[in-house]
Amino acid sequence: MTEELQRADNDSPWKEILEAYFPQAMQFFFPQTAALLNWERPHEFLDKEFQQIAREAELGRRYADKLVKVWQIDGEEVWLLIHVEIQAKPEDNFAERMFLYNLRIFDKFAKPAISLAILCDADSTWRPNQYSYNYPDCSLVFQFGTVKLLDYQNHWTELETSDNPFATVVMAHLKTQQTSKQPGERKNWKFSLIRRLYEQGLAERDIRNLYRFIDWVMILPKALEAEFWQDFKLFEQELTMPYITTGERIGYERGKEEGKQEGKQEQTQALILRQLQRRVGNLPDEVRQQVQNLSLEQLEALSEALLDFSAIADLLNWLQANQTA
Repeated sequence: MTEELQRADNDSPWKEILEAYFPQAMQFFFPQTAALLNWERPHEFLDKEFQQIAREAELGRRYADKLVKVWQIDGEEVWLLIHVEIQAKPEDNFAERMFLYNLRIFDKFAKPAISLAILCDADSTWRPNQYSYNYPDCSLVFQFGTVKLLDYQNHWTELETSDNPFATVVMAHLKTQQTSKQPGERKNWKFSLIRRLYEQGLAERDIRNLYRFIDWVMILPKALEAEFWQDFKLFEQELTMPYITTGERIGYERGKEEGKQEGKQEQTQALILRQLQRRVGNLPDEVRQQVQNLSLEQLEALSEALLDFSAIADLLNWLQANQTA
């Protein structure tokens, strides 16, 4: 699979699925902590509070974080900090960051937080679970819970028989990793995992939620995506269920979102081309094509850079520096 197939906001489906099935996530990944909690009392996502302590978010990193207020069985309030590390490569200061977030929560809100991490990388040797230092008169050991999705490869049969939605999440993640250079195999697994949702007899809402996760992470080239949709449409036509067009409705919703993104990109392109013409004069066709090939993120960067352009050479230098074709 090429880089162009990677979605920029890969944390988004994780955040959505954690919000949709948070108790199940805790019971699946951290059953000992889940057993301490009273799930009959509603939990609360503390997004504003988390933003206050995560003031040094790193650009370019891929992770999803959720700060959640829950209640223990004994009636005491406790906060959970759930971190999903999505980045492909291990992060050197990961344990330190887990400690700092925990410390900031206690410092700012006077609340103890149980810090937990879900590691999605493919390095079996990277297993951070504590931050510590030790001096003759002062020492500290901060431990946090971790699960490694890679470890579930050895428990595939258990995943297949589980009715917890996060079994599906883990299977989709693992098969995405394993088929990074096998798009045909990925297509087969994507179809198989989605078919499993129907075979489990899940409610339409659950099928839609889990479908959205699978579809978002198991990216296919356009040609195979078209084949997949055709196969899936035929599959749904064979079912005798009241929500036989679920796949088509999800596809329609996804298409609307992608259409909005494409529309925004076209508008941005047109605006920047007009601005460039005013700044540096008429653009040669090949230069205009280079600008039109830019991603939305690159276009936004160019919209700021062009304010300093005075000649077409400035634009050409910017395009070359940003490695456009």
